[in-house]
Amino acid sequence: MKFQADKSDAQSITGYGPGWLAVDKQNYAHSLLLGSHGLLKEWNCRKFEDLTAEHFEELAKLDAEVIIFGSGSKNRFPPAAWLKPLMARRLGLETMDTPAACRTYNILSGEGRNVVAALLLE
Repeated sequence: MKFQADKSDAQSITGYGPGWLAVDKQNYAHSLLLGSHGLLKEWNCRKFEDLTAEHFEELAKLDAEVIIFGSGSKNRFPPAAWLKPLMARRLGLETMDTPAACRTYNILSGEGRNVVAALLLE
């Protein structure tokens, strides 16, 4: 029996470190919204303390089955009230530090899941 890795057409995170990450070998030094179905844009926040309810309203408008929130260098949770727009659309939000979010995004997108990563780069 021959085993072969599945080839995914989704964008993947090809590297990361403090203050940067690479998507398909292109480096970025700002927070990003990244989706397995082609979304790639700057997320207008520099650090966790910059986040507002509007950032999570923006996430609720995205076409995704799950959203991974990379909260920076450590795992921090947004206020529950900010998640109401996501809950109203029955969207799952998984919170973890940004390096873990990068790894999780790659696994889920590689499985063909419709996933969005909201990644804070501090």
